[in-house]
Amino acid sequence: MKFHSLFDSDNNGHKSFELPGAHPHYNPDRPGQVEHIFLDLILNIPQQSFHGTCTISLTPVRSGINQLTLDAVNLNIESVQVDETAQTFDYDGEQLHIYLQTPTQAGKVIKIAIAYSVEKPQRGLYFILPDNNYPNKPTQVWTQGEDEDSRFWFPCFDYPGQLATSEIRVQVPQKFIAISNGELINTEEAGENKIYHWSQQQVHPTYLMTLAVGDFAEIKDEWQGRPVTYYVEKTREEDARRSMGKTPRMIEFFSEKYGYSYPYPKYAQVCVDDFIFGGMENTSTTLLTDRCLLDERAALDNRGTESLVAHELAHQWFGDLVVIKHWSHAWIKEGMASYSEVMWTDQEYGKDDAAYYILNEARSYLAEDASRYRRPIVTHVYREAIELYDRHLYEKGACVYHMIRAELGDELFWKAIHTFVQDNAHKTVETIDLLRAIEKATGRNLLFLFDQYVYRGGHPDFQVAYSWDGDSKLAKVTVTQTQAKADTNGSKDLFDLKIPIGFGYSQPESNTQAKTFKVRINQREQSFYFPLEEKPQFVSFDVDNYTLKTVSLEYPLPELKAQLKYDPDPVSRIYAAEAIAKKGGLEAIKALSEALQQDSFWGVRAEVTKLLASIKLDQVFESLVVGLKDENPLVRRAVVDALSNIKTLESYNALKQIVQNGDASYYVESMATKALGGMVSANLQYQQDETIEILTHVLREKTGWNEVVRTGAIAGLSQLKTSDIALSTILEYTTPGIPQSLRLSAIRALGSISTGQTPNNVEWILEQLEEFSKESFFLTQVSVAVALGQMETIKAIGILQSLADQTPDGRVRRMAEEAISTVQKKAGSDQAVKQMREELDLLKKENQELRSRLENLEAKAQVVSNN
Repeated sequence: MKFHSLFDSDNNGHKSFELPGAHPHYNPDRPGQVEHIFLDLILNIPQQSFHGTCTISLTPVRSGINQLTLDAVNLNIESVQVDETAQTFDYDGEQLHIYLQTPTQAGKVIKIAIAYSVEKPQRGLYFILPDNNYPNKPTQVWTQGEDEDSRFWFPCFDYPGQLATSEIRVQVPQKFIAISNGELINTEEAGENKIYHWSQQQVHPTYLMTLAVGDFAEIKDEWQGRPVTYYVEKTREEDARRSMGKTPRMIEFFSEKYGYSYPYPKYAQVCVDDFIFGGMENTSTTLLTDRCLLDERAALDNRGTESLVAHELAHQWFGDLVVIKHWSHAWIKEGMASYSEVMWTDQEYGKDDAAYYILNEARSYLAEDASRYRRPIVTHVYREAIELYDRHLYEKGACVYHMIRAELGDELFWKAIHTFVQDNAHKTVETIDLLRAIEKATGRNLLFLFDQYVYRGGHPDFQVAYSWDGDSKLAKVTVTQTQAKADTNGSKDLFDLKIPIGFGYSQPESNTQAKTFKVRINQREQSFYFPLEEKPQFVSFDVDNYTLKTVSLEYPLPELKAQLKYDPDPVSRIYAAEAIAKKGGLEAIKALSEALQQDSFWGVRAEVTKLLASIKLDQVFESLVVGLKDENPLVRRAVVDALSNIKTLESYNALKQIVQNGDASYYVESMATKALGGMVSANLQYQQDETIEILTHVLREKTGWNEVVRTGAIAGLSQLKTSDIALSTILEYTTPGIPQSLRLSAIRALGSISTGQTPNNVEWILEQLEEFSKESFFLTQVSVAVALGQMETIKAIGILQSLADQTPDGRVRRMAEEAISTVQKKAGSDQAVKQMREELDLLKKENQELRSRLENLEAKAQVVSNN
């Protein structure tokens, strides 16, 4: 039975994850066990080609097999031998069918040697070369196998259920280094070339086989005598140490947490140009985008790189050591790698930062669930496996691990994790194996939790009300699951959970104390009564906030203010702040302002700035502007964002000062630059000329790390939707040769600015985006899809459909198809209808002009004929 029919048929008003063409996917039948894969390759980098041999050692599972089918896409297959005897074969460009002269014998190893070549591969292996537009681009070669792209650079059984050892022997020009999985067992000179021979002795799937080639600087570190190495473009050595230098400590930390010492002979991280992911956890050799390398100023408030390093390292256990058997279970590895970011944050920055981190993981998932689609975490119904790599898989997966930890307690949780890793090292797993490990280690059956959060989509939406009966000294808490309809008590929309509810009392000169009760919530609306000796100062629903949920607190203002001030959990303080902001008024401003100035945790201070801006009273500006002096740049960034929503001259001038004078943080400066355009487009149109001048100056003068500040200027210009000058400036920065990150932001900005432009300018934008859509670079295609998805003309649909039809990347295809749906909806809005009428009027005018010219030509022709 498909998960679709069980959980997604109604989907409670949410969009379906399954697009047309989605169908159940299963691993193929297994002809035998792949024991070893040996690639012997020669690269011709200038010609963007390579050739060589792929030798696969296979132990047949049964006798009598006379045909083998391997995955091999767009390869030039030259010959196939089995045990040094030539075999006949058919190749259709996607699969290689080998007809064995001698049928297999069960258990008797055969060696399949395939000679092949590849010219200008589109996936799997990527050649990065300088060109006329980017003459300083480094020369590099790198691979990307996940999900099923290894078949684009070598023939293989390309699914994660097959584990084998591997070797890669590769010849490259002398000046380059070649890095691969495992240990470097030999190098040799070959004229002007050099041969690197790498051997991976622990089994792993094909998607984790990798190769990276470049003129890299090599920075050496170590962990317990094992090499820990960072490879970056020369001149970036200090950035490498700054960005990856905590790796040895992370290896120590995860080895202890997972109960299994780091399992490989080395750990390398290679930063490459034009990488299509943030990072990829190839066995013992992670590839990272070079955009993660931080300069000194970027490191001030960028923890994203540290989290990326932790995430990919965690995969060396969850994903590489313990391998998923099928893509539908990828949450096991991606959820734990994402949760490991939380664990490392706790270790390095403290429990408040970790609590805030998991809150934002939850918010990321909740946003996708609300605006994109809802799906079970585990589903085998899709078009391409890459579609599964979304916020349900990563962020919701992390939240599920967090809930498992809460359900078991720390001691039993880590015991279960140790059992899972130790029992399944160098093996493949499914979700049921995690459940079995938990039961083996703890005796607990958590299927009830998995049924609700893993095998079906959604989460509970709680509304919580509180009142106090002073006569009987009873606290009443009423909990409503608003995601369930009123007439469906006991339906599949309800969640059945045990939630701790705490009643807090602050003591003078001592820590806050709380009395906590755990209640079972399994109905749409339930009221609970708690006898207490005295009235609590505040109520904390879901103490420690382990449950993935949304929550709306319907408490009296005094209790909310006390919770904001005294609750030891920063997430609970944030929920209280949200409820205070909804009440509005001067009392709310006063309470939030006090938190902005006095809360000990930067995350709460950042959150209350956003909430202050939602209260539409003049006093908010004075409360917010003091936050610009906060010592934490993450708070200052939030304050700038909040001030951008107060579209007054005072707020504009405050942010203009930041743009003109700068800030220690790139991100604060970028946010202020972006904000100016949005403020002018709303209430301060008379400042437009000045704003364009300021933003243009930023574009000319403030080049820097990853073009963060100049990207803010592009985003600011994109808000000036009726300005020809802003449009022309943005188009100028879409030109090839502009730094890539800045160019991509300009391409995306075309969609935003298009919604206020004239029909002629919209046509101009469409022409440019259509041209950009023909570029093969993944990130350019993504930017084009994003831009077109923001437009309000049905003419965008044709370009999006063409992009969806022609792109080789499943992620781009899905983005383009979802953008088509978005544009179709926008085209039905009043504004879009107006634009369509304007476009129709333009077409009529052009048609009239053509008719007039035709009539003139016919008249002239008539005169000529009469003569």
